[in-house]
Amino acid sequence: MESPEPRRILVLFAHPAPQHSEISLPLARAVMDLPFVTLVDLYAEYPTLDIDIAVEQQRLREHDVIVFLHPLYWYSTPAILKEWQDLVLEYNFAYGHKGLALKDKIFFSATSAGGQQGAYQPNGYNRYPLRELMRPLEMTANLCHMHYLPPFALFGARTAVEDQRLEPHKQQFLQLLRAISEHRLDLASAAGADTLNDALEAQL
Repeated sequence: MESPEPRRILVLFAHPAPQHSEISLPLARAVMDLPFVTLVDLYAEYPTLDIDIAVEQQRLREHDVIVFLHPLYWYSTPAILKEWQDLVLEYNFAYGHKGLALKDKIFFSATSAGGQQGAYQPNGYNRYPLRELMRPLEMTANLCHMHYLPPFALFGARTAVEDQRLEPHKQQFLQLLRAISEHRLDLASAAGADTLNDALEAQL
């Protein structure tokens, strides 16, 4: 039996001040040369948020996996990713009666949060788990007929470098993308995890 073709992964990197990025930018740099990854720096490509819808839709057609790579801003994404969703995920392209362009593609968010993981619990400072706070992305993926996976997350991002947690996290991200591209991650099982970090550790 022949092995399936590697999945092609589109990573949409969004950080409005990349010169200050201690987590997202190193992850972007780590994946940019992987042969199965296309990395797009949205703020660099669209500094005025004038997004080229046709270009972005074609990128989506050409890839099997879409990843939002970003810091957590106000329990959501930086502004350009919301603008990207508003413009690119058009009716009858991404959803609607004829909107099947994204059907069966995989989507997840790779994000970093300043607070510790314990703060993202019902009795914690932020009151809700990270996955719960990111439900709008899950529902967007659902509407677009995509396979949603929980976030790949680094908590306590403000001290990750000094605590020497960045490099292991970066290596785990590379491991995750390789596993998804090579069809080695059980997507159904991963979909039920709180984070993709947990799913990866359980499966590989």
